[in-house]
Formats: sequence, C-alpha cells, structure tokens
Amino acid sequence: MTGNRSEVVQRDICVIVPTIREYECLRSYVENAREHGFDISRLHFVLVTEDFCDVDEMQSMLDDLGVSGEVFDGSRREEWYDANDIEQYGHVVPAASHAETSFGLLYMWADESFEYGLFIDDDTLPHEDEDYFGQHMENLAFEGSVERVQSDKNWVNVLYQNADEHGLYPRGYPYSAMDETVETDTVDIEGGEVVASQGLWTNVPDLDAVRILMDGDLEGQAQTRTTAEEFDHDFVAARGNYLTVCSMNLAFRREVIPAFYQLPMDDNEWDVGRFDDIWSGVFLKRACDVGGRIYNGRPLCEHNKAARSTFDDLHNEVAGLELNEHLWELVDDAGTDAESYAAVYAAMADRLADGEFDEYRNGAFFTHVGEYMRDWLDCLDALRRTPAVADD
Repeated sequence: MTGNRSEVVQRDICVIVPTIREYECLRSYVENAREHGFDISRLHFVLVTEDFCDVDEMQSMLDDLGVSGEVFDGSRREEWYDANDIEQYGHVVPAASHAETSFGLLYMWADESFEYGLFIDDDTLPHEDEDYFGQHMENLAFEGSVERVQSDKNWVNVLYQNADEHGLYPRGYPYSAMDETVETDTVDIEGGEVVASQGLWTNVPDLDAVRILMDGDLEGQAQTRTTAEEFDHDFVAARGNYLTVCSMNLAFRREVIPAFYQLPMDDNEWDVGRFDDIWSGVFLKRACDVGGRIYNGRPLCEHNKAARSTFDDLHNEVAGLELNEHLWELVDDAGTDAESYAAVYAAMADRLADGEFDEYRNGAFFTHVGEYMRDWLDCLDALRRTPAVADD
C-alpha cells in the first residue's frame, strides 16, 4: 500500500498537487524522474482534491506508478484534522480553492521526515530535457555566484530577461511597479541560503486577467507565449526587492513553512481571490530578506492552462487589485530583528491584524488575512505538540 507511511523511510520530499481534473500529469513527472535517474523513493505525493472527484482513481494512479502517496478530499482532510487534534484550525485551509495547498504544508509539518516540499499544478508538464526533481534539489543546495536583479521600483519582473520583446508582467506584479529600471550584478550565495526554488514556465504565461485582456485574449490564457529560449540563466532578487512567486512549479525547504502559508482566498465576504500564492510569496520574500534566498529560473514547466473566460478571472481578481498594490509596502520593514521565519511572519501578521485600512476598498480583508496568519502559526504549534498519526 503506497499510503503506508512506515514502509518508505527514506522519502524526504513531499510533492503537493492541488487537483480536480488533470491529475494524470503526474505520470509525466514520475517518468521524468525515472528517465533522469532521480530516486523516486524520496518522493511522497499528496493530492489535494474535493469530495466530488474520483479519489479511488487518483490513488490507483499512484499505485500504478509505484510511488508513495495519499489523496485527500474534503472529508478526508476533516478526518486528518481530527486525528491530529487541530480540528479548531480547519478553517485556515479554504475549501474548493487553490489555497488548499496549505493542507499539504500542514501534512509536511506533521511529519519531520520531510525536509523538502514541492508544489506542482495539474495543468503543467515537465520539460523532457531537464531533470525536474534533480534540478530543484540542486537549486536548494546551490552555493556560488548567481545573477542578482533589482529595480528602482523595488520589484523584479521574473520575466525580465526578454521583457523588451514580449512586454509581459506576471500575475500579481503591481501596476505601480511597471516601467522599472533594471540593474543586474552577481552575488555569492552560501550553501543552505537558498530556501525556495521557483521554476518558471513556458507556453501560457502566468498573467492576471487585466494583462490577458490587454494581450487580446478572451479565453483566460494569452496570445503571447513564452519559450525555453527566453530563460537563459537563473537569478535571485536583491534584498529589499520583491517578486511574484507562483506555486505551480516551486520547491522549498521545510524551515520556511511558518512563513509560507497560502493565504485564505475565494470564500470570504470581500470576494477576494487569486492572490493566495502571490501574497504568500510577498511574505516569504520579506522573511527571506532577513536570512534566505529565493532562486529563480529552471527547471521550467510547460503551462497548459485550460481555456476559460478571462472575465471570470477578472471578477475573481478585481476585489483584491488595489490591496495588491499596497501589501508589500505594509510589511516591508516588519520583523527586521527577527531570528526565525516564524518570528518574521508573526510580525507581519501583527502589522495586518492590528492595522486600520479604511483608505482602501476592501481594506478590512488585510485584517482578516492577518488574523488567519496568526491562526496559521498557532496551528503549526499545535501540530508540533501532537505526534503524527500513522495511516492504516
């Protein structure tokens, strides 16, 4: 039984996949690992899905692939909360939202054998010529010199390498930070300093709805596409500079989990959605500026976003657009003297939970997020005090 946690003691990478329809993409990722000689016994897959999905088929796929893994629909997540004595914190993971990747983070935190996590979206595929898992692990172990990027707007466009040609800015990049002046140099990175590895994407770029409309596309994708040739080197963003962090292709160290909560979106009275990974990336970069690095570039994934109404995405994004312009400024100096990721995160949570944001439309959502950030840290503390429950 692949779900038996006692059988595969050498696994140290938890692969978290939010999915309701395209879970078969994992066959390509496992094939990529085998083709490049990556030890798949290190991998444990956690599929986060819904009660209306075919959990048995998903588990059968994992069994057929010969990999360790478990599938959690809404009901099974509730059972897991109860078994781990954190049922009072079940609200921190929103239902039917991409942000339910946070459940995977809780699952990781409860099992200290996981040293690394990896987010994969189900509308992606690995590039055959790249060792997908191996490259992410190399990035996290990186030491040496790498390009450092900064701008006069304190934001780095992760698509900057060919921006003069395509003019794209990724989803979540503030409109007020556009038309920036970019500067690059090199910086020396020490071993262990890289705590997150963000792989970028070819084919459909990760854009917000406004930018998709400006690109002339009504089906939620983009007329402009990206290719592997446009990403010719890796980079880090300078201290004090922010960047968009997309969770479709992202590896990270266990230690950042306290500062990497995927924010509560979609099911809230303000109708704010679509910024869960973007805002979690803002918080993670702020925490990293106190002592860590986010490494960006390869491995690439092929993003095959399904066609859908651009206006549906716009409806889900518009309630948070103004807030997204200001969030980074509100937390920019939080936790300066902190000595852990949890402490930086707590400082940012306090800044939002205790603040007054009446000048912004839907500003009360900032307070809501701050309160949930506090609950996230409390939930992790509760899990640390509760022994992990073995599966039958």
